[in-house]
Amino acid sequence: MMARELHTVLDREPLPTAPARPPRRRPWLVPLLVCVLLAQMAVAMVTTAVQQTPTIDEPVYVATATDYLHEHRVRYNPEHPPLGKLVVAAGLAFADPHYDPSFAGDQGQVGRHLLYESGNDPWRVMLWARLPVIALTLAFGLVAFAFARDLMGPPGGVVALALYAFSPDLIAHGSLATLDVPAAGFLLTSVWLLWRARRRPRLYVPLAGVAAGAALATKMSTLAAVPVLLALAGWSVWRADADADSDAGERSAGGVASAAEGATGVAGGRAGVAKGAAAAAGGSETVAKDVAAVAGGVAKGAATVAGGSAAVADDITPVAGGVAPVAGGLAAVSGGVAPDAKTRRRALLRALGGAAVLALGVVVVVWVSYLVVDPRLRWAPEEPVPVVHGLRAVLVDLLPFPEAYRDGMRVQFGFEDYPWQGFLFGRLYTGSLWYYLPAALLVKTPLGMLALWAAGAVAVVAVRRLRPAAPYLLVPTAVLLGAAMTGSRDFGTRYAIFVPMFLAVAAAGVLAVRWRWAAALTGALVLFVAGSSLRTYPFYLPYSNEAFGGPDQTHLRLHDSNVDWGQDLGRLADRLRERYPGERIWLVYKGAGVPSYYGIEAADPRKAPAADVRGLLVVSDSAAAKATGRLAELIDSARSIDHIGHSITVYRR
Repeated sequence: MMARELHTVLDREPLPTAPARPPRRRPWLVPLLVCVLLAQMAVAMVTTAVQQTPTIDEPVYVATATDYLHEHRVRYNPEHPPLGKLVVAAGLAFADPHYDPSFAGDQGQVGRHLLYESGNDPWRVMLWARLPVIALTLAFGLVAFAFARDLMGPPGGVVALALYAFSPDLIAHGSLATLDVPAAGFLLTSVWLLWRARRRPRLYVPLAGVAAGAALATKMSTLAAVPVLLALAGWSVWRADADADSDAGERSAGGVASAAEGATGVAGGRAGVAKGAAAAAGGSETVAKDVAAVAGGVAKGAATVAGGSAAVADDITPVAGGVAPVAGGLAAVSGGVAPDAKTRRRALLRALGGAAVLALGVVVVVWVSYLVVDPRLRWAPEEPVPVVHGLRAVLVDLLPFPEAYRDGMRVQFGFEDYPWQGFLFGRLYTGSLWYYLPAALLVKTPLGMLALWAAGAVAVVAVRRLRPAAPYLLVPTAVLLGAAMTGSRDFGTRYAIFVPMFLAVAAAGVLAVRWRWAAALTGALVLFVAGSSLRTYPFYLPYSNEAFGGPDQTHLRLHDSNVDWGQDLGRLADRLRERYPGERIWLVYKGAGVPSYYGIEAADPRKAPAADVRGLLVVSDSAAAKATGRLAELIDSARSIDHIGHSITVYRR
């Protein structure tokens, strides 16, 4: 007995112990990491922007943006819609370059005239043109963080942002006044908003349409994503309706079940009262027998009352027994409620409506981008627009966009028919290779990032709670990459710049794997990525990973915007002044810059007899990769003595 009492007391009143230490909370840690990662990326991009001369495409975009500001018309660069160049124009408005609208020439000549022949400082103009793109690139990093945080919480967001912020490709192209990163970032934003539309479709589907329209108003290659985005919009609305119906059904079922339980309880209570009355009746009968000896009249009266109570009890008990089955039936019915065909049809119509809202947003944004440039929508192309036939012509005519947009599509189809040259792993070829982009990504992506991409993609498909995100992360990436792989221009990973954006988010899914070392291994791989990226600073454009020899060996395997896009002309001028003053210079430069502006006085070795080419032979690595005939002979008979920015080689002859 004492032991039992002691045990009860211990159960009810445990001995006082030291209070448990609450888990440490560091609400400042995640914001701090976000700021550090974005600050690192900003420093890398701004430094790169300051040190690099104009790349091949930039003068065209800068001149077109300046024409928008001064002339308010669409006439140059129709192959790309206006929005990305309007972003560039936001920076140029502060630079206020002098512009001569009467200059006659193609868009490339207009760009060179603006930067080098109009009294402007090209360094200053290019920095202001690049700053808005840098700001957008940082903003898209926050989108990647938010997307991954929605999937995996703050740790997943930090992992995705780290991979984004240390991506050499994103730093390289995010620091240029070009259109690749803005277009891909708007697509990522649209997909993220569609993911959120699963909960609040009325808010997020229209916003996703605006973001998708911004992508199409920046680069026409994003048209390949439109069917996927429309399907995702419909699916998100469908899921929102299904979840809402499920929640409503659960609430209704819960209410009916509660009512049923209450009815059962009432029935049980009434049955209890009946049993009590019956028991009271029996007791009254016994008392009546004893009292009958003393007062017979009273006993008879008591027996009569008792008999009436028993009868009432007998009547109540069947009623109570009948109420309980009815309550059970209500509970059973409440659990079997299912949406009928009318509900499904209404959900389907709402899903189609969601896709229509997204499509409307796309069309509106594209039109607005042209109207901002020229409210009168004048269109007078400066260069001939090619004629397209067959299915291409039908597709172009069906586009619900301004004529300038459709003519830009015709120009793009004309580019696809041109026999471009490519270079991959030392092989020079004409045309395109379907596996070029995957191979180039393999070379130019940090090894740790490749591992996390692969593991994250598997986790998104294999882990049940992440599986709903697979259509949002993997399908757009696969469709866009497949479309890019069919293109005719094997010029660089910038055509697949969406891959490091989307797969950075997918990589956060590794944290969902139930393995004790998953988080530690993920952290180690992120640090490996960071180290690889920091080691290439500030030469992000020619980056290649350690398995392929690093940035100094990239030109042996790839060319063009993978390595040498004309960005190192200023560095070449500095090196020639410092190390080789007064020497004769023979230059083959691939880029949009003007060498004489930077103080480089050089001749073209391809236009002189080989015997006269003596001194320094300076060749852009892209030109060297495609060298044939006279130039190939000159390079073979020269000795490499210097490498500028991993993109221009100096030979001595």
